[in-house]
Parts: sequence; C-alpha cells; structure tokens
Amino acid sequence: MSILNVENISHGFGGRTIFEDVTFRLLKGEHVALVGANGEGKSTFLSIITGKMTPDQGKVEWAKRVNVGYLDQHAVLKPGMTIREVLRTAFDEMYKLEAEMQECYDKMADENADIDKLMADAGEIQEILDANSFYTLEAKIEEVSGGLGLRGIGLDKQVDELSGGQRTKVLLTKLLLQNPDILILDEPTNYLDVEHIQWLTTYLQGYENAFILVSHDVPFLNAVTNVIYHVENASLTRYTGSYEKFEEMHALKKRQEDAAYEKQQAEIAREKDFIQRNKARVATRGMANSRQKKLDKMEVLEKRAEKPKPHFNFQMDRTPSRFVIEAKRLILGYDNPLTNPVDIQLERGKKVALRGVNGLGKTTLLKTLLGMIKPISGSIELGEFVTPGYFEQESTKGNDNTAIEEIWQEYPGMSQFEVRAALAACGLTNEHITSKMMVLSGGEAAKVRLCKIMQKPVNLLVLDEPTNHLDVDAKAELKRALKEYKGTVLLVSHEPEFYEDWVDSIWNIEGWTTKII
Repeated sequence: MSILNVENISHGFGGRTIFEDVTFRLLKGEHVALVGANGEGKSTFLSIITGKMTPDQGKVEWAKRVNVGYLDQHAVLKPGMTIREVLRTAFDEMYKLEAEMQECYDKMADENADIDKLMADAGEIQEILDANSFYTLEAKIEEVSGGLGLRGIGLDKQVDELSGGQRTKVLLTKLLLQNPDILILDEPTNYLDVEHIQWLTTYLQGYENAFILVSHDVPFLNAVTNVIYHVENASLTRYTGSYEKFEEMHALKKRQEDAAYEKQQAEIAREKDFIQRNKARVATRGMANSRQKKLDKMEVLEKRAEKPKPHFNFQMDRTPSRFVIEAKRLILGYDNPLTNPVDIQLERGKKVALRGVNGLGKTTLLKTLLGMIKPISGSIELGEFVTPGYFEQESTKGNDNTAIEEIWQEYPGMSQFEVRAALAACGLTNEHITSKMMVLSGGEAAKVRLCKIMQKPVNLLVLDEPTNHLDVDAKAELKRALKEYKGTVLLVSHEPEFYEDWVDSIWNIEGWTTKII
C-alpha cells in the first residue's frame, strides 16, 4: 500500500532547477534513504513532502490519517524549558486527556452534577490513557533519553545551556517518543556519538513503520535501509536494497549510459561523414538525404553531467617546536568544571582523534587549547612557530555573505579569479560561489569553511566535526588530504571509520570528566 505519492514535481530556486518532473512513492514498511551529493536538493525534497515548501509543479499526496514526524536539521528548541519538559510535550494530548479526566472527577462534587455522564466520560478517557500506556510515560522518557545519551546530561537541565549535538538529541528523542506512523529524519546521526548511533541503528532496524532519512553515514545506511532514492541532476532514481547494492547498481547504470552515449556519438559521426561525402553526387544524393532525415529524427542522448569532485589540500607551514601544545593541571569549564585536572602534550606531526559523548567538553577543549576560552585553572602553552587552522562547528544562519565574500572577508588580497578557483577546487559550482551562505546546504557551507583554512599555510589543524553534512565523495577526499598532511591534527568526529586507520592515537575525554556517564 502506498503511503506517499509524489507525482511529476518540478522545483527551482534562483534560476537553478533543483527537481524536474520527479516521481516518488513510499510503501508500507519501507526504510528509505535519500542520498546524493551536497546541494542536490535532499533537504528541499523533505521540505516539499512535509508541506514546508510548495513545489512549482506537481502534487504530493499522503494517505489519509497518517501521522508524520519530521526531524529537521535546522529545528530549534523553545528556550526556558528543561529537557524533561520538552520531552513531555511529545505526550501533550495524553496530558490534556488526564487533565480532562480530573476535571470530570472534580465536577462530581457539584450538587447538580450528572454523575452517570461524568463517570462514563472519565471511564472512556481512562481506557484511552491505559491503551497508550500513559502511566509508564515517565519510564518511556527515561528509556529513550538514556538510549540517546540525555540522562547523562541531566533531564532537568535548561535547553538554553545545551550544545548543538545535545539539542539534536533532544529533538530526536522527542520525535521517537511521539512514535509517529512515518518518520522523516534529516541527517539524524550528525552530532550523535558512536554508542548512540548504534542505539538509533537498533531502534530503526526494529521500526515496523516506514521512514525516510537523509544521511551520508554509509555504515548507518547499510544497517537500516532497504530502499535507496538517488538524487542527481534534478531527478530521482529508485534502487532496492542496501547502500552497497545501490553503489553497484549505480556504477553499472553509469557504465551503460556512458557506453550508449559513446555508441550513439560514433554512429552520428559515421552518418554525418557519409552525408558529407555523398550529398553532392547525383547517384548517392538520395541515400544521403534519407540518412539526414533519419539523423534529424534521432533522439540524441545527452552526455552524463558529472558533478565537480572536491579536492582538498592543506598547506604546511614551517616546522614548529617538538610539542605544539602543552597543558598542565588543566580544568575545562565555564561556570562549573567539566573535567578533573589533566596534563596534555600534543607532539609535532601527531594526528589525534578526540572521542567521548556529547556535552563532556570536546569543543570546549579545542577552544581552550587555542586560547578562545579561558580554562577554569591550569596552564596552556603553544609551542614556537605554531600556526593553527581551526574548523569550527557553526551555523550559517543569518550569514548574509556570499561564498565568495566569505573568503574575501578573510583574504582581501586575493583576486576574484583566485577566490573562484579556490572554491571550485573544493567542489563548488558557480551557483554555490555566488549564493549566500545562509541558503547553502550544510555540506556546501562546510566546503567553504574548509576552503578558508586551505588558503594559508598551517602546521596545526584543529577540526571540530568536519564530516558533518559532507557527502560521501567529500568525506573520502578530506580523509585523503588529512592522511597526506605533514602537520599535526587534532580531530573531533563521531565517525570512527573516518579516522581509525590514519590517526596515531585516540584521546577518550570520558576519562577526564567530572560527570557521571
């Protein structure tokens, strides 16, 4: 049974065609992944099917009485609430019914109350509450929030105080508690830690209803999906099976299309050559005209439009002293300590990954070591001749710069040609280069920020979740560039498969924390 039908939708933005005559269907029980390069329109498609955006043409039809839950990567939390209060809003309807039932009991004390009617109403509500396990909701909140790591943060913590990763966990936990008929998840593993990605993997593997998700996390996709829709060149192509099966079928499809194009081009060349040689001769003019008519009627195949592949290259500055960073009795935190006193030595040329659940201070550590945040106590010394390049987790919300202006702002001496060439090398098209940062996809914006780092020689790369939002090709290219880089690397990433085969060591910040995890 079809739950969602998308028929012949077309959509564009700023003169750019994002979708052209696209068709999509979601069947009961399907676990669908929407995949494709950065900027192809995956998040736009989710906005269209959830009604946040209206396509220029075509129609979107959901089955009747389908409850859809949508995790938007740009969603925000209402300030002034605790995590527990936000999670309880997943059951607002249940709490309203409980209040209504209590009101029935209160009215029974009135002298003229219709006791029989009030008892019937209260009994009916009680049955609904029992059927929905209302009296175990708090246990359910504890279970799901524990699975995604919120219990370690503290459910009574204000959402205003949360990191970006923690906010994502709250939104995802609330959505799973709502238990909608259909889940729509936009990059749900971004900012999740390894153990919580595993919990989500297990949850989705056992999910009986259908879901649609966008992700660039290949092991996660292989584990949870059985249908792949590939977004490329304004079209959608459906593949059945895992992501690995999709890669095989897509590669075969590309080879077949390239072979068909080359074969037709060779045929066209032969026909044109024959027509050119024979159209002037009376004896062969008829054959030449006949072949020209055949050629005119031929449906000419278009050459596959290849997306520009990114190329990352980090310039190496002069050799620094043996230890690029040394910290003694360092305590991280803001108002309260996040860690016990720790001693840190980062040696020249070493590549180190930081791991540990969100909220324990990985980003705080990076900013403290770079002097952007003062530690609660302890000392930090950068070595001689250390020149860091810092990739920061950041939002482009409200950033009115175009991509080209974003580079120019930091490197005003670069010519327009040099800026365009640098951005193009990172896999950005002319449309991306002239677009405002606030309208670029997460992956496109990340490429612009990586481009900024690559414009100057550095001998210490400090990267905070650089793979979030990057597509598969860009992640592979970034991995290659970091493996080849001769300087020191300090990396935060929730994807072990990205870094495990090239880092020298892994620092687990969970051993430093003052928190109970």
